[in-house]
Amino acid sequence: FFEGKELRLKQEYFVVAATLQDIVRRFKSSRFGCRDPVRTSFETFPEKVAIQLNDTHPALAIPELMRILLDIEKLDWEKAWEVTVQTCAYTNHTVLPEALERWPVYMFEKLLPRHLEIIYEINRRHLDKISAVYPGDWDRLRRMSLIEEGDPKRINMAHLCVVGSHAVNGVARIHSEIVKTTVFKDFCDVEPDKFQNKTNGITPRRWLLLCNPGLADIIAEKIGEDFLTDLYQLNKLLDFVDDEAFIRDIAKVKQENKLKFAAYLEKEYKVKINPDSIFDIQVKRIHEYKRQLLNLLHIITFYNRIRKDPNKNFTPRTIMIGGKAAPGYHMAKMIIKLITSVGEVVNNDPVVGDRLKVIYLENYRVSLAEKVVPAADLSEQISTAGTEASGTGNMKFMLNGALTIGTMDGANVEMAEEAGEENLFIFGMR
Repeated sequence: FFEGKELRLKQEYFVVAATLQDIVRRFKSSRFGCRDPVRTSFETFPEKVAIQLNDTHPALAIPELMRILLDIEKLDWEKAWEVTVQTCAYTNHTVLPEALERWPVYMFEKLLPRHLEIIYEINRRHLDKISAVYPGDWDRLRRMSLIEEGDPKRINMAHLCVVGSHAVNGVARIHSEIVKTTVFKDFCDVEPDKFQNKTNGITPRRWLLLCNPGLADIIAEKIGEDFLTDLYQLNKLLDFVDDEAFIRDIAKVKQENKLKFAAYLEKEYKVKINPDSIFDIQVKRIHEYKRQLLNLLHIITFYNRIRKDPNKNFTPRTIMIGGKAAPGYHMAKMIIKLITSVGEVVNNDPVVGDRLKVIYLENYRVSLAEKVVPAADLSEQISTAGTEASGTGNMKFMLNGALTIGTMDGANVEMAEEAGEENLFIFGMR
């Protein structure tokens, strides 16, 4: 078990160390491609360099930059710390506690002893500051410490990221509020100005122009091509909501995309599906909070309804679920097994026929997403409210004309504001 964890820590340090050596070398050189060090002062380092910590995985950049500045460049602690904090900023991507890294201290003692010394000193100074603001509040000191007492002692990498950065952001408005009010509440109480929101986004170049050229052409014919660099231009399409020829053209492109994807599925998965059915799609990492199980319960319910009343007129539906499970996540793998087992029953039931098909899209990846997204009729964004940081698949599907069924979670909240809540199927907690 610990061999895998140790390898992961080595990998994280390797990438961080290589990156920082390159950053420092380039900062010191006078011009591109020149290897002769010219700059010796690190005064302007934060003006020339920005290190964005994308979740806790590159958190070692903070003690590694301190190590370089202290041990190699011979800066004093205060100056090195000022440069490090002004250079680093941290993006939090999840509120799930199991996803925030906590490394055992003994692993650092073995692999990164100098970094552990630096982290201890960062923590000592950090806790001195906190106890000056909240004297005698030992519980707060325990909660805010970079070191978690226990067996084994652990280093809280998210706390290291917050303390060692000049800015901390969440990735959707609701998520950034949760970050401020729960995950890092104690830190936000001390430095509220450090916390911001930056809602995630997608590129319309890939997720419209490249993957759905038919739709992009129709839009460009009506409003020009400026929307590719300024997506707010899509507001101009509101003038054409009652234009029957325009609506017909869009529906025609969607049907062509569905036919294309149906042919791909027949070729790759040997499953024949009805291209006139609703393409109901949930593609994302397999995780309990993303609720693929809820989707499965709906599939079973729909199947039972058809079985109970086979002569009733049902709108045909092809439900596709795609995504990968983390290597050590047993429950996620069991969910994949359940999807394929339910599909086995549904797809081979002659009573059901082509009114319901269930497909697990294996090896889900960007190149497959580029085929799936333009063909979708219904986009499933059904995570338990308050658990999905942002999501970007929700945006990709909406940009390609799929309707969204989902919870008020992640970026769905802001999408509902933009598109009008009446244009999404919203359910669940708020």
